[in-house]
Amino acid sequence: MITQYLLSRFEKTGIAFIVIIAAMAIFVPLSNLLLPTSSPLHVPTHIMSLMGKYLCYAILAISLDLVWGYCGILSLGHGAFFALGGYAMGMYLMRQIGTRGVYGNPILPDFMVFLNWKELPWFWYGFDMFPFAIAMALFAPGLVAFLFGWLTFRSRVTGVYLSIITQALTYALMLAFFRNDMGFGGNNGLTDFKDILGYSVQAQGTRATLFFLTALTLLLTYLICRWMTITSFGKVLVAVRDAESRTRFLGFRVEHYKLVAFTVSAALAGLAGALYVPQVGIINPGEFAPANSIEAVVWVAVGGRGTLVGAAVGAVLVNFAKSWFTTGALAPYWLFVLGSIFIFVTLALPKGIVGTLKEWSTRKRAAPELPKAPVAQPAE
Repeated sequence: MITQYLLSRFEKTGIAFIVIIAAMAIFVPLSNLLLPTSSPLHVPTHIMSLMGKYLCYAILAISLDLVWGYCGILSLGHGAFFALGGYAMGMYLMRQIGTRGVYGNPILPDFMVFLNWKELPWFWYGFDMFPFAIAMALFAPGLVAFLFGWLTFRSRVTGVYLSIITQALTYALMLAFFRNDMGFGGNNGLTDFKDILGYSVQAQGTRATLFFLTALTLLLTYLICRWMTITSFGKVLVAVRDAESRTRFLGFRVEHYKLVAFTVSAALAGLAGALYVPQVGIINPGEFAPANSIEAVVWVAVGGRGTLVGAAVGAVLVNFAKSWFTTGALAPYWLFVLGSIFIFVTLALPKGIVGTLKEWSTRKRAAPELPKAPVAQPAE
């Protein structure tokens, strides 16, 4: 009965995605921890951390696809929500350093001691507790998105104007976080992390646990977004995307639906950022750069807008290509390659990789089967 229910609510690509990510969540950490390094199935720790970073980007891509693919909101500022969640986790990790910092101050992070701060700013209170940091990784991006959406959606700002405003939002936050007097580490950001929940962030077991939690969060993110899109709420979102004025004339409070989707999307992006920071070991204002948000749009476009699974696939494929190109002699040409990929997908695969495959599959199933030609009988 459970299998029948899942098959009725989730398409085949979604079920395949769930199975693959669940298998990765189990196999990759166990392979890293239990198999000897000489085994061909052993996954090195640095590869596992790199894969964990890709999964964080996949969470960000799915959150963006929720508002762009299903609601028609092209956000060029989702990197800001990702970075806010990352800073929330980074603040917790900085509070765990204590006397092991360069200056040995049990309360103030090293950069505050260097800048001659006398006391901890009020907005750092509570970040010595992990549950508070996770809550803020969800709440801070969600609050910013709620306030931003409340002002813009009520004013009926749509289309390219909304996209430009979202880009301005992330650029403004980037400039603010670059300032040393903001209390977030300025240009250098937050780094030199030691522990998370009492375990060394560099330990192999900690890395494996972070990968498992990231994969689990990716599954939960997909399930939440999928649930939102298959309900009546999701049908209204699609109606808003395709004909916002008509949906409003039918009596729906369009701004409320857009606000809920935008806020949930931002909170999920913040959670992705919180998982990203302990795996890469740093968070700085560069994560707010508008180019990062635009790159996330490319991920979704490559994988397939409005598919959720395609957004995750696009994030992994593009970032794998980025890692491959930027580690050798081709590094200076990566941006040209990224632009070429986006142009190719826009012209040749406007529905993205997953969207195009689904369309081909649908056409194949819908194509009528031609009657077979009669076989000529031999003359007697």
